[in-house]
Amino acid sequence: MYRVLSPLGEPTVEKVGVAPRLKDLKGKTICEIANGAQHRGPVAFPIIRELLQRRYPDIKVIPYTEFPVQDIHGSTRQILERVEAAVALAEQKGCDAVITGIGM
Repeated sequence: MYRVLSPLGEPTVEKVGVAPRLKDLKGKTICEIANGAQHRGPVAFPIIRELLQRRYPDIKVIPYTEFPVQDIHGSTRQILERVEAAVALAEQKGCDAVITGIGM
C-alpha cells in the first residue's frame, strides 16, 4: 500500500466573506492605502481623491501618505501581518472604506 500526498497541499487560509457595500459615501471616511506595487499611486490617488470630494463634499479622505506602504512581497505570514496592521490602523483612523491597489 502506498500513501499519496497531494502536491497542492491543504488549504491554509480560512475563507471569509466580504464586507457589505456601503449604501453611499455621504459623510464617510475613506482611506487610501498604497500596496507597494503601484508605481503610479502618487499620481492616481490625488485624482481619485479630488473626484470623490467633488461628488461627496462631506467625505473625509485620509491620504496614503498617512499609512505605511503595505509591501505585497514576502512570505504569506509577513503579508498577513502587514494586512492585519493596515486593517488595525484603518480602524483606528475611523475608515469606512479603503482604496488600494490602484495606479498600475
